Amino acid sequence: MKLLKKNQVIIYVIAVMLMVAGYLNYTTTVSEETVQVSSDNSSNVSNNTNIGDARLVSSEVVENNTTNDTNSVNQVSESNVTDNETISDEVETQETNANVDDYFAKSKLERDTMYSQMIETYENVLNSENALETQKQSATEEITKINNTKNSIMISENLLKTKGFENSVIFVNDESISVIIGTEELKEEEIAQIQNIISREMKADIENIHISTK
Repeated sequence: MKLLKKNQVIIYVIAVMLMVAGYLNYTTTVSEETVQVSSDNSSNVSNNTNIGDARLVSSEVVENNTTNDTNSVNQVSESNVTDNETISDEVETQETNANVDDYFAKSKLERDTMYSQMIETYENVLNSENALETQKQSATEEITKINNTKNSIMISENLLKTKGFENSVIFVNDESISVIIGTEELKEEEIAQIQNIISREMKADIENIHISTK
């Protein structure tokens, strides 16, 4: 009977020891799993942090690109405005030059047309059977005078062109001679140069030469 009780005590002690060992083993396993989970969570947190930083950098890059694009658009716009202003100035200059050219061309055409009509009138007198000899003689002299004036004008305008005055037109009214030059202003030496040409080629006095600009 005593031997049976002693064996039961031993079995009881062994059972308790097994339970304690099992508990300790379970505790250790749970702790390791907890540590592993914590480590994994820390790794995930670290990865999430890196992703957040990458997005922030990407956002800054997009913002910088947007700023650069805006600056580029502004620069292009400013460039276009400048180009448009330049083109506008060039067009305006061309239009002004065209108007000046038209003025001189029209003025010369009207002057030459007037001379042609005058010559035609005198030629009609020469060809008229009813005209007196004195009238025909006067008509002949006037025709010669007109042709001489036309030649002198042509030579003078060509000489003025060779001196740098691209546009000029000359009108003669008896002894008075008007010279119009296509420029904004004339220097004193240029005025003297024009006077010398007109005086020499058209046999005119300096005081009868009137120069203006167009």
